Amino acid sequence: MNAPLTPADTLRTALAGLLDGLPPKAAAQAVERLIANYRGATPTHAPILRDRSDVVAYAAYRMPATFEAVRAALDAFADAVPGWAPAGHVDVGGGTGAATWAVNATWEGARPVTVLDWAEPALALGREIAAANPELKNAEWHRSRIGSALTIESTDLVTVSYVLGELTDADRACVVDAAAAAAQAVVIIEPGTPDGYIRVIEARDRLIRAGFHVAAPCPHSATCPIVRGEDWCHFSARVARSSLHRQVKGGSLPYEDEKFSYVAATRFTPAPASSRVVRKPQIRKGQVLLDLCETEPSLRRETVTKRHGPLYRAARDAEWGDAWPPAAED
Repeated sequence: MNAPLTPADTLRTALAGLLDGLPPKAAAQAVERLIANYRGATPTHAPILRDRSDVVAYAAYRMPATFEAVRAALDAFADAVPGWAPAGHVDVGGGTGAATWAVNATWEGARPVTVLDWAEPALALGREIAAANPELKNAEWHRSRIGSALTIESTDLVTVSYVLGELTDADRACVVDAAAAAAQAVVIIEPGTPDGYIRVIEARDRLIRAGFHVAAPCPHSATCPIVRGEDWCHFSARVARSSLHRQVKGGSLPYEDEKFSYVAATRFTPAPASSRVVRKPQIRKGQVLLDLCETEPSLRRETVTKRHGPLYRAARDAEWGDAWPPAAED
């Protein structure tokens, strides 16, 4: 008997036929323009995704990476709120719905879902793709200006992924405030760049002032111990590239690594990690070096050697972004 398809499998299948009928040259040109826009530092005052060609190129180019980054952030968040699952979800600036798929992959089952975006072609394609997932087929897709006029109905979870960089400083603040006013939990994800980290930290500060507690990645709600301008907090998600993905992005490797920064915060008290691995572990002969963010708050390097027995084996298996020490097995 075949195993049931996961949301990730279903999403890949739904994306597989998107480029049918779209000339490869048109797709490549749309991808190049989108890369230039998304890597730019200038806020936009019009939707970046203008028509179906743009949206199809975006979905093939960005959805797999956005899905994996958001899912990685949500997995860490879910570990900090055991037993909790959102009864409803609003995805702000959700575009074609990658974060909505990631929420469904983290917490199984259908729930009321609303996707807000200002690009109607993105919403239309997102609705089309979501029809492949029985737990998302009843999601609502609404055109909405993402900025100072944003209103969000009360819900359990609000996600804001890869959106804040498109906004002015004032609009960013309004979006974060609207999310905080509407939700019990807010998860914000941005590119894992110095600028993306700064936007996440600014959002983190606003959420804390609004009465939220940080659940992940930080093991505390105090000031981030990283000195801005000298370093930045970010993580990495491995993205499997389908043939479609390689075609659109012009790559040959079967995978890529998506760097992202994020914050997950709740109005209720979470159970954050004791510490978190904030750099790729360095495995050397007989030892593993772990760079940790700790509760104090502080940054510290821990050396785990063979003398530590099971902990050493756990350190060798530890990945960037994991909680440390690992949870004891039953």
